[in-house]
Amino acid sequence: MSGTINVLYLTGSFFMLEVYDRVIPSRSVPTLIGLSAVALGLYVFHGVLETVRGRLLARLGAAFDERFADRVFAAVIQKPRTQAVSDGRLPLRDLDQVRTFLGSGGLNALFDLPWTPLYIGICYLFHPLVGLAALAGLCALLVLTAVTDLMTRNPTRLATEYTVRKGALAEAGHVNAESLLALGMHQRHVARWSLAQRDHRLGMLRIADVSGACSSASKIFRMALQSGVLALGAWLVIEGKATAGIIIASSIMVSRALAPAELAIAHWKGFVAAHQSWRRLAEFLGHAEPDGRPMRLPSPKEVLSVESVGIAPPDSPRMSVIDASFRLQAGQAMAVIGPSASGKSTLVRAIVGVWRCGRGKIRLDGASLDQWPPESLGPHVGYLSQDVELLAGTVAENIARFLPDAPPERIIAAAQAADVHDMILHLPDGYDTRIAETGAPLSTGQRQRIGLARALFGDPFLVVLDEPNSNLDSDGEGALTRAIVGVRQRGGICIVVAHRASALAAVDQVLVMAEGRIRAFGPRDEVLRRVLAPVQTGGVTADEGGPIGQPREREVA
Repeated sequence: MSGTINVLYLTGSFFMLEVYDRVIPSRSVPTLIGLSAVALGLYVFHGVLETVRGRLLARLGAAFDERFADRVFAAVIQKPRTQAVSDGRLPLRDLDQVRTFLGSGGLNALFDLPWTPLYIGICYLFHPLVGLAALAGLCALLVLTAVTDLMTRNPTRLATEYTVRKGALAEAGHVNAESLLALGMHQRHVARWSLAQRDHRLGMLRIADVSGACSSASKIFRMALQSGVLALGAWLVIEGKATAGIIIASSIMVSRALAPAELAIAHWKGFVAAHQSWRRLAEFLGHAEPDGRPMRLPSPKEVLSVESVGIAPPDSPRMSVIDASFRLQAGQAMAVIGPSASGKSTLVRAIVGVWRCGRGKIRLDGASLDQWPPESLGPHVGYLSQDVELLAGTVAENIARFLPDAPPERIIAAAQAADVHDMILHLPDGYDTRIAETGAPLSTGQRQRIGLARALFGDPFLVVLDEPNSNLDSDGEGALTRAIVGVRQRGGICIVVAHRASALAAVDQVLVMAEGRIRAFGPRDEVLRRVLAPVQTGGVTADEGGPIGQPREREVA
């Protein structure tokens, strides 16, 4: 199609040539009318093809988006399993960048460039000197294109990094607005964002300056060359080596020969940005989960086993958990305790499949977690993270994990299992109360209890709670204890990461971690008696609900 369009671009040049060489010397009006009718028909056909090509390119961009959008977004969600999260929105911006370029005029220029030799050949047929002038002009524009690429490639990459940096600072300011204001840090955070914004602004100005200068230089050069070819044609006519029509036709032809290169320079900024986005997308999707669908496995009902597991955070070479091994049967509940940074949260993130094991296996009823795709494993797992993350939507939608057409009785059953049903009924719209992305209008404790209800939705076999009582009052802690007991009674397995002894009331097993290793594992009373020392904190011992004591040095060593 681009070949046909570029042939039709010759219509104006040949019409001009025929008018000067045939119509004017013969003074024939019928010839002029005939040529005009043919030219008009070709122009209409040219316009139709241009329109169709533009619509095809726009649909090419839409098809690219349709094919990759879901895959890229799914990879963004799965990224914490394989890579540290920096800016989850960058792959989506890269997707938009590539889609926009595919539907832009810059891609038209790339399709038109291969037909430039056709115009240069026709110029050569007019006269060898005209062809040489067109070839020299093309070479000059190609050099200018290469210079544009060299001068814009690095600034474009830096501009993307500045965009990521200022976006991350803006997101941090939004999430931590209360702390920034309360601690008097907001002006300093504004200053940090302003610095990132300044770097981004200067980077974009540099790209605009380079691209604008190169585009203006190419335009002026083409105009000067066109006038030069016109003068060359006039000289050829004076010397009797060409006809008058060649003067105009060759000038138009040279201009058309250089137009794709000039257009490519004008759109080079978008081309470089799209090329870099394409490479980042390819690298990003290369780290994503494979598209294969493992065979569907039966629901787990019996045992969780952790076999010599080593776990490192994404993109970290250092193992946070080393050679962890234990086994839990249906109906058991285990508390994971130990000092801060001992690997407790890392371990439970691997158990629910958020992070991958560097070595060893985690199995449910004998099947390792990598045999379970997330959508198949999810219904069998309940997870409450340290930072309770509720999504924008209603309370009912959050509890139901946004399952379409979730039965109301299952939602209410999960809320009752978390002992949060009455609290929800006292909200402004009950279960239909809308939650913002920030969690408003719920308090931190309310969000934690609704997160617990979400973890219990559907009676999952494995329930993992990471510090679930960090923001709970005494009523909430009682509800948590009853929820753990409920999981055990229905034959599930519950794992609780705890820093407070009140979370141990409903468990029968305790795992003690220190420095990434399991120091003790076994029945609760036996482990607590062996490795934990009663500590006094404000007159309350660990046995009475205060903080859990640290492992004794002589027994941890």
